[in-house]
Amino acid sequence: MALNPHDQQPTTSTVQLLIEETGNRAALRKLLEDHYEIRTTQSIGKADLYLVDDHTFPEYHTALQERVDRSDPVFCPVVLIRRADRNPHVSLPDLHEREPPYLVDDIVDAPIDRSLLVRRLNSLLVRREQSKDLLHYISQLEASNQSLEQFAYAASHDLQEPLRMVSSYLQLIEQRYGDTFDEDGEEFLEFAIDGADRMRSMIDALLEYSRIDTEGNPLTPTELDDVLADVRQDLRMMIGEHEATIEAESLPRVQGDADQLRQLFQNLLSNAIEYSGEERPEITITAEKTAEGAEWKLSVHDEGIGIDPDDQERIFEVFQRLHSHEERSGTGIGLALCKRIVERHDGRIWVESAPGEGATFSFTLPAVTDSV
Repeated sequence: MALNPHDQQPTTSTVQLLIEETGNRAALRKLLEDHYEIRTTQSIGKADLYLVDDHTFPEYHTALQERVDRSDPVFCPVVLIRRADRNPHVSLPDLHEREPPYLVDDIVDAPIDRSLLVRRLNSLLVRREQSKDLLHYISQLEASNQSLEQFAYAASHDLQEPLRMVSSYLQLIEQRYGDTFDEDGEEFLEFAIDGADRMRSMIDALLEYSRIDTEGNPLTPTELDDVLADVRQDLRMMIGEHEATIEAESLPRVQGDADQLRQLFQNLLSNAIEYSGEERPEITITAEKTAEGAEWKLSVHDEGIGIDPDDQERIFEVFQRLHSHEERSGTGIGLALCKRIVERHDGRIWVESAPGEGATFSFTLPAVTDSV
């Protein structure tokens, strides 16, 4: 059935009338049948929207609840018709109460204005279609992500063996014939070995990236002070070599995967040290609760070389580098890994920076609630 496009409402919507009196049911059917496929059976079936009067609402409440629950996460609207009295012309006790009762998405008072009723029903039906579209897109995205993760895992895993063979034979060539190479030959061999080493690092990083969601630990209450202490220990040689100072206020307890959060802090701190420029690295870590109180915002600030505003989005993408391999080591996946970890914790990560003025990497993590 084709509908007026201005109604912004799908062409196949079905409305079931759960109305007490036969006459009212027939009157409503006549009002709406030009706009929807109307069903008048009084046992709840499959429909896009349910229109129920307040006299029969208690009778249908349990069945409607089951129908809505089965439909979840797709929105399944229920509209209540509220009559002004007990006369059969299309009652909650308080006619001035506008808040719909539990399970009801909208209330329509009698006597009914057809154009107003249609607009309100269409609004709910559009929401239903949007929820169906969103579920479809989410399912597609999840399937796509799963396929990409499987591909990344398979590719990186299967590439390890041939790469090991290449590296082994390059080492044998260097050991047996290195003395016979001229200067160009030695340089070519050095490039080949370096390329194989960088490829191994990239494959290992890609494998690690693909495992963030599939092999992560459950999110449990985690003390970030303990996580930071472990990271300081892991980076002690790098911190000592660069004479870096790391100042941190008392950090909160969050709901997280301790191993992944250690990776997160390690990547951010090692980057802050690596990109400190000519000065001794000075790093500050702060924490503050967000306005809603459900999250903590953590920030890692450095006084390093900074990042151009045009590059502040792409640095979180896989294998995006701002510097050549000759200038800076690394795989180009560290910040992408940080983003993946934060997103697994239902947070977000961003950077505020300018060239020569240092950088502040901020991210949110879920707070531990009292019920946890």
